[in-house]
Amino acid sequence: MADGMSSFWGPVTSTTECCEKNYAYSSYIAEFYNTLSNIPSILLALIGLVNALRQRFEKRFSVLHISNMILAIGSMLYHATLQRVQQQSDETPMVWEMLLYIYILYSPDWHYRSTMPTFLFLYGAAFAVVHSFVHFGIGFKGHAMWHVFMGFNSYFANTFLMFCRAEQRGWAPKIVHVMGLLPYVKIEKPKSQ
Repeated sequence: MADGMSSFWGPVTSTTECCEKNYAYSSYIAEFYNTLSNIPSILLALIGLVNALRQRFEKRFSVLHISNMILAIGSMLYHATLQRVQQQSDETPMVWEMLLYIYILYSPDWHYRSTMPTFLFLYGAAFAVVHSFVHFGIGFKGHAMWHVFMGFNSYFANTFLMFCRAEQRGWAPKIVHVMGLLPYVKIEKPKSQ
């Protein structure tokens, strides 16, 4: 804890802490950078959710974006308080989200394209390299950077899954960009669907 600063939440009860000086900037936020770095994840998930709802994608994609938001909010709660109860609000949604991804990928009517395994492997390898660099090269802010990268990781993975599903359903997906930067899927459903 920073010199002379007391914690609003009481003593730390979580089982882990992440390389950041506790309560350095506020008595309300234990790990300042790790807490605020979840904001991009929430915003990206919101953009994905709006896109999925607006274009009437299957409900599983809306749930996936909501799951991303719940995970980021849980992570914010945990890093802000370093309390064991809030630690569960960070860790449990991770498991739920992985189960949701497995459901989406292994649904009975999902068809793999030959490029999907290659893309996922290359993306995973690139993420591992960047994560290693950030984790070992930047120090205590590495975990905060990890949150930002995971927000983009989740958004791009969800966008990729939505594109594959739209292609499989014959919805003529196209990748368009918000303000020329952030890609999202635009579809044209046939009149019969």
